[in-house]
Amino acid sequence: MYTAKLHIYLIGFSQDSVTLISNIEPLPSFQHSIHASESIDANTISEADLILLRSSGPEAAQLVSSIAAQRKSGADIVLVAPAETFAELDETACLLFDFWEAPLDDALLAFHFKKWQADRKLQADLWQTDQFLNTTIDSIPNLIWYKTRDGIHEKVNDSFCATVRKTKEQVQGQGHAYIWDVEHDDPACIESENEVMASGRTCVSEEAVQTSEGDRLLTTYKSPLYNIDGTVMGTVGVGIDITQERAYEQSLIDKNQALETIFRSLDCGVLTHSVDGTRILGVNQKALDILGYATEQEMMDDGFDTIARSVIEEDRDRMIDQIHQLRNVGDSNSTQYRVRHSDGSLIHVMGDMKLIENDSERYIQRFLLDITKQKNLEAQKELVHHSLIQALSSDYMVVCSFQLDSDTGEVLQVSEDLDAALSDIFAGDIALDQTMNAYIDKRVDAEDQEMVRSLLTPENIRRELSSHNRFDRIYRANVNDALQYRQLSVTGVRAGEENFIVVGLRNIDQQIREELEQKTLLEEALGYANRANEAKSTFLSNMSHDIRTPMNAIVGFTELATRHIGDPERVEEYLSKIKTSGNHLLNLINDVLDMGRIEQGKLSLDEGPCDLNEVFAALEEILAPEVESKQLEFDVTTELTHSEVLCDKVKLNQILMNLLSNSVKFTPAGGTVRLSLTELPANDIESGCYRVIVSDTGIGMAPEFLEQIYDPFERERTQTISGIQGSGLGMAIVKNLVNMMGGTIQVESEVGVGTTFTVIFTFKLVSAQDTTAAKKDERSALFQTERGKNYHVLLVDDNMLNREIAVELLSDAGFAITTAIDGKDAVEQLASSEPGTFDLVLMDIQMPIMNGYEAARAIRALPDKEIASVPILAVTADAFDEDRQRALEAGMNEHLPKPIEVDKLFGVLDSLLD
Repeated sequence: MYTAKLHIYLIGFSQDSVTLISNIEPLPSFQHSIHASESIDANTISEADLILLRSSGPEAAQLVSSIAAQRKSGADIVLVAPAETFAELDETACLLFDFWEAPLDDALLAFHFKKWQADRKLQADLWQTDQFLNTTIDSIPNLIWYKTRDGIHEKVNDSFCATVRKTKEQVQGQGHAYIWDVEHDDPACIESENEVMASGRTCVSEEAVQTSEGDRLLTTYKSPLYNIDGTVMGTVGVGIDITQERAYEQSLIDKNQALETIFRSLDCGVLTHSVDGTRILGVNQKALDILGYATEQEMMDDGFDTIARSVIEEDRDRMIDQIHQLRNVGDSNSTQYRVRHSDGSLIHVMGDMKLIENDSERYIQRFLLDITKQKNLEAQKELVHHSLIQALSSDYMVVCSFQLDSDTGEVLQVSEDLDAALSDIFAGDIALDQTMNAYIDKRVDAEDQEMVRSLLTPENIRRELSSHNRFDRIYRANVNDALQYRQLSVTGVRAGEENFIVVGLRNIDQQIREELEQKTLLEEALGYANRANEAKSTFLSNMSHDIRTPMNAIVGFTELATRHIGDPERVEEYLSKIKTSGNHLLNLINDVLDMGRIEQGKLSLDEGPCDLNEVFAALEEILAPEVESKQLEFDVTTELTHSEVLCDKVKLNQILMNLLSNSVKFTPAGGTVRLSLTELPANDIESGCYRVIVSDTGIGMAPEFLEQIYDPFERERTQTISGIQGSGLGMAIVKNLVNMMGGTIQVESEVGVGTTFTVIFTFKLVSAQDTTAAKKDERSALFQTERGKNYHVLLVDDNMLNREIAVELLSDAGFAITTAIDGKDAVEQLASSEPGTFDLVLMDIQMPIMNGYEAARAIRALPDKEIASVPILAVTADAFDEDRQRALEAGMNEHLPKPIEVDKLFGVLDSLLD
């Protein structure tokens, strides 16, 4: 196949020798070009394929070296010279292709030349064979390699190099580990090659070749290579890289497995079966669960024939009809049906079915969705909706439902007492616009008609319901020529894609009127509260002045008494004024406390026998000094049949003293104050009716002040009375006390003329037994000076000044006094004393460590009964009735409020020690 033109250059040969060589025929596929010269021609040398040099002696070596330097690659140099010349060549001999010993005859020259021709042709034939082989194996896309017995790669093709990403020069002559970039040769690869060389057979297998980038999967064909002597010298291998194919196959397997997993685990049931239902091509677990079967075989055994036997009978015909409607590939439809499980539970199913085709065979593919929860929720919503309508119906005169888009509606409920005119409007087929406008024209008040009409337009309803599910409006209706309040309620209800509204009409006339009345009452109460707060503020301002006035007198006269301590008459006068101011201050405080107790409902009556003549005589005596000092005329008259009654003497005195004090206070000098008591006819013989009149010729009161005379903290503000002290609580206390005692009080007054109060009481009359029980006198000065000498009192008070005052008072009366600083101290002193040491305990209440109540209980619990029963008198600033009751419950015998009134103190002491 190949052709070659050989350039032959003869140097130093005779013409005969040149002719001889020229006449020798070229071998097939070759042509000759003969050149000859006596000396070296560099240009000819560079083109020659064979250079024949005839030379001898030392010159021969030099010529060989020169020719070798100038020849082209692959050119052969042949030296024709005597044998001794060859010995002189030394290292130059290696540059020669051959050495022909001279002399040569023509036959021997021709022989050597023909032999060179044969060698050259053999080289060309080998080159061609190698070219065929290389081209062939490099054109093969698979890996090809030739390896020695020890695993060295002698030859590889281009595909092999591309796979290992190296050149042939890098691969050929290297072992497996270097070529595949791994640390060690692959044991499996070596084992398979050893098996091929040992068995002498071709071996086909799949091998996972280890590389730096991971394993590559090859299908290998390995055969033995034989040496000249017939022994195995290595292996030749062909490898098909199936890494990507295997990866693709694995990905398909993985995808199929994933699809199978998804198919099995879908929350939607999937069922594929033949058109006649005799074969099931696929069914997932969800479909089996929905249909009520554990396995596909169980469903088939139960009688599956395109429809599972678990589908309830009422739905089977409809499903069969749906399947028969699937005539062309791609046809589909949907239906809902029910399935009854073996446990009796009912499952609602939404089913989709489609006709499909595969390999010319038709199938029905079905999708099943469990909608039981949605169905139950819809039923529950329907129940709630129905309940809502019922609830509205029970409270509303009219309840209607309207479809907003179509304007159609229905009457859901009409009250039985609805009048005939409205019953005609809300009857039969109704429409939102027509029906509600008829109602508006018939019943809604003219001033509200436009408002109600605009509310019920579809546009406004949609706007209102876009942010709230319901809206209400109040309007006025004309009912029997009277205005009444009504409420319009609109509630949005969505059913699928349709929008409904429920309209209710309710009678709220009574509710609105009650709310308006309550609002009026609240406004009045607020006004009263504001006036009360203003009065209290004024009261606090007045009280600040009224309290400071007596306090100023007390402090001032105390200072004067101190300065004139050596003048008994002046000191006595100052002390008298201090006492008067102190009593006035105490009265102010008592008024405030009493009013507070009245407002809290804590004030109670303490009724007992009382002689009205004595009460009025005492009042006349008490007020006499003040009346005389103001040069007033004071007339007291009584007309009584029964003077002894049952009443709260203290509170009666308080009422009368308040009224009389005001008359005296507000009557100018030379005026008159009158007090009269008259018994009126009573309703029964056991009671007496009494009228008390307190009148004066004082400054009188304005009509506007009379309207609020009994309000707390109220005082008339005129220049005439601006300097008169008072708390503004007196008349409020009087009014409340009169009410508590079941009486009535009236007032008449005129500015500049005077004032008259009329009080009427009804009291129980006192029997003879009540009179005897009531005879107890206040202690006289004789008790103070003589009776106390036989008694020992334990005085308990944490305040040193209080102890000092009590010690002085009791010591002056002849009592022996021992003091204790708190309840614990008192209990310890009593517990350590002999029986009879102490005759009485005066006990303060508010003390540190142990208070009076705790101390009283501890004393009553002492083991010695005589000591434990010692009389205990509470003397405390806790001055109310409940405080007295608490003291008695703690085991005390009696209770006196501070500040101590000496006469009352000794009166109680006498009763306890008698």
